Amino acid sequence: MRHFLTLADYTKDEILEILELAAKIKNETKNKNFKEYMPKQTLGMIFEKSSTRTRVSFETGIYQLGGIGLFLSSNDIQLGRGEPMSDTSRVISRMVDMVMIRTFEQSKLEEFAKYSKVPVINGLTNEYHPVQLMADYMTIQEAGLEKDLVVAYVGDGNNMAHSWLNMAAKLGFELRISTPKGYEVDENILNKALEDAKQSGAKISVGNDPKEAVKNATVVTTDTWVSMGQEDEKEQRLKDFDGYIVDNNMMKIASPKAIFLHCLPAYRGYEVSEEVMESEQSLIFQEAENRLHAQKGVMVWLDRQRNIAL
Repeated sequence: MRHFLTLADYTKDEILEILELAAKIKNETKNKNFKEYMPKQTLGMIFEKSSTRTRVSFETGIYQLGGIGLFLSSNDIQLGRGEPMSDTSRVISRMVDMVMIRTFEQSKLEEFAKYSKVPVINGLTNEYHPVQLMADYMTIQEAGLEKDLVVAYVGDGNNMAHSWLNMAAKLGFELRISTPKGYEVDENILNKALEDAKQSGAKISVGNDPKEAVKNATVVTTDTWVSMGQEDEKEQRLKDFDGYIVDNNMMKIASPKAIFLHCLPAYRGYEVSEEVMESEQSLIFQEAENRLHAQKGVMVWLDRQRNIAL
């Protein structure tokens, strides 16, 4: 049985297979052809961190696949009252067919998966956001930018930066990450990506000069400078990230065919300007929609793998 905890657990062929399946299901959805790939199955959705896109996309996705989503916030279940993750996992996974968790530490997700009897999907942790990267790469494919892909990530060395490292290392494209000093990516995650890059041919670089990273890039992407739980650091972070806003001047340095991506929510005037957000280069809302389709691909693929294992 397979889980979807981080892209580092997957091969290039597996990632592309899931994306191909997602594209097929998206096309069917657009043509109002809702095939019940997962009839009467229940997706347990555990939220320790709130979300707009994650809840709507997973709940809508499982419904369109013929199943039902069960929303479980930490305030509503015993997990929020101190029940061990291992106990919660062994109870919930006996009652549902698949689980999505959006939580804090990756270790909590991994503990749940260790004891689960059903596939577990990472809806976001402090360390990784793999389902978002599936949507991002799906958007890149739709824009026809897979060939000679150069991605520039500008901003915080957070879960999005880590997942970009995973994706680049597996698929073999060029990734340039630029962060302010003191906000670099996790060294262990970087080293693992550099090791995997030797096999895929990926070109990965990290630094502190956003303009150097963006130069001739075909994809420019960023994320909020103040993530959930960092509100008390806001004023200091705004000072530290001075010069890292993706605005028209920065996009002019990129390739003329470059697109802009952002996982949202975006704080206009901070990590990205209003003009870039609303420009023709911005594919952020297509990207957001692709969370729905990419995640359906992930769910159906995991369900098929479970059936094979059984």
